[in-house]
Amino acid sequence: MERLLRQGLGALGLSDACVPALVRYAELLTERNRVMNLTAITAPEDIAALHFLDSAALLREVPLGGASVIDVGTGAGFPGLVLRIAEPSLRLTLLDALGKRVDFLRDVCADLGLTDVACVHGRAEEFAADHRETFDCAVSRAVAPLPVLAELCLPLVRVGGQFLAMKSVSSDEELSSARRAIGLLGGELVRTADYAIPGTEVRHRLIIIRKCRETPKKYPRIFAKIKKNPL
Repeated sequence: MERLLRQGLGALGLSDACVPALVRYAELLTERNRVMNLTAITAPEDIAALHFLDSAALLREVPLGGASVIDVGTGAGFPGLVLRIAEPSLRLTLLDALGKRVDFLRDVCADLGLTDVACVHGRAEEFAADHRETFDCAVSRAVAPLPVLAELCLPLVRVGGQFLAMKSVSSDEELSSARRAIGLLGGELVRTADYAIPGTEVRHRLIIIRKCRETPKKYPRIFAKIKKNPL
């Protein structure tokens, strides 16, 4: 795993100083995964490539040094915690609706000495009530459709900030269906960036959306409405 991480980070133009922390993260993930469902990816090499290097690839596409970042629906910490480990100046909030996942993330941050990472148990649409338009960037690798993710994430981003959605390279139709929602929520598509995960033949897509005006106060709606009637 260590060798793969060093090679992959080098291919991304990133420092490999974070490798020991990532290796420890993988150990903690594997250990906790034995008693709760955190990931279906369990082989060390696959964790390194499909979780860690996939997440770190965002830093080649978008500079996040010094930015305040919220990872919405972070799960086991991807991509947010990997971004923070690879870019220590990043100010991170990890948000997830499942308490056991948040407990795991708190344990990882404590083990790695990441005392400045906020691990929050909550739903994005409720969290937005007190943290509206306060973050430089929202990221998400959640599996929800892009119109749903946009309504959960864009209200949290300040005007001038960005929303970064990690999707498959076959997401053209999904992106097309989300254009109306993105516009209603105050965003505009900047570009898409397709990238290969170093050391693999897997290709993913980063959708980069700029927040160009304030999100109307009526968004986000309650999740039942977001899911039933996407914008």
